[in-house]
Amino acid sequence: MTTADVVVVGGGVVGASVAFHLAEAGVGRVLVVERGRVGGGSSGKPIGGIRAQFSDPLNIALGQRSLAAWRAFAARPGADVRLESTGYLFLLGSAEEVAMCERAVVVQRALGVPSRIVGAREARELCPYVDPRSLLAAAYSPADGNALPPAAVRGYLRAARRLGARVWTRCAVTGIEVAGGGVRAVRTDAGTVRTGAVVCAAGAWSAAVGAMAGVELPVVPLRRQIGFTGPLRPLPPVIPFTLDFGSTLYFHGDRSGGLVLGFSDPGQEPGFGREFSREWLEPFRAAARRRVPALAALEVREGWAGLYEMTPDRNALIGRAAAPDGFWYATGFSGHGFLQAPAVGEVVRDLLLGRTPFVDVGPLSADRFRAGGGSPRPEGHII
Repeated sequence: MTTADVVVVGGGVVGASVAFHLAEAGVGRVLVVERGRVGGGSSGKPIGGIRAQFSDPLNIALGQRSLAAWRAFAARPGADVRLESTGYLFLLGSAEEVAMCERAVVVQRALGVPSRIVGAREARELCPYVDPRSLLAAAYSPADGNALPPAAVRGYLRAARRLGARVWTRCAVTGIEVAGGGVRAVRTDAGTVRTGAVVCAAGAWSAAVGAMAGVELPVVPLRRQIGFTGPLRPLPPVIPFTLDFGSTLYFHGDRSGGLVLGFSDPGQEPGFGREFSREWLEPFRAAARRRVPALAALEVREGWAGLYEMTPDRNALIGRAAAPDGFWYATGFSGHGFLQAPAVGEVVRDLLLGRTPFVDVGPLSADRFRAGGGSPRPEGHII
């Protein structure tokens, strides 16, 4: 029978980061169990945004710590994630949005984020597609940008394997054995693994994994889609990752010489479907006509659909279950998993080893949604 000191359920970027940080810290028998292929879930998206522009100090700290790790990724763990520091630009069309971002910038700058509020004219200079007449202002940080999630997953797991970790792919977890108040084993398609510690990093599938151990993880899958224009002529300018706060429209450069277009469709029903469809393009184009009219008529040649792992307050679940002993979780990132993954791997490592993490993630406990267990976390910078 196989044994492991820690079983990490989920081979996406969060699980890969956790495995790397544990193996690097000397945890000798780390096993990652992935139901499909590594990076095949939410981490499969072509380009992932990375930022520290949030309103909650806890999210800012996780984003800022992760940005530093992304910049150093070529040296540790040792992989090229094609980092581009193009910045993030939030377009603001109402006084309420401006006031919220002004408050957030004060908190961000106190934590070392070089963000600032810019006028409509400067927003246009940063992103020539923007119609400045439709804006009051914008929030901008040049330190944000994007990188490649699949390369990050491979880089983390390659390094973890070098340090002794094992990775089982196309291997589903079918049960978690609990006895005497603690985790005792994980049952999988490939057999039972004896262990006293499980980390649930299963993304959109986390609720089911938690239920196997009697742990309630309020995570709901929600399809999100992006479209690709393909190469454009003339080539588009280098622009920040640009988001319209009011509509959730967003776009940024594609490394093929085109643009990536996205929109958080409010009509999308929860579920595990990951087929690409085009109904969201109509509200995207309506929003584009108001903010970035040059994009409204662009042809979407192909697209991609993946799953967000949504929680009720759209903030992550990170922590240790009260029962059973030995069950940990890092999930529910609601679209922020990739950008926070380096810091989260570090935090989970420290929690498992009894160390004090660089930031207190106690407020992100799943208990915050239970009566008397805390309170939901507010976060304004949600797309």
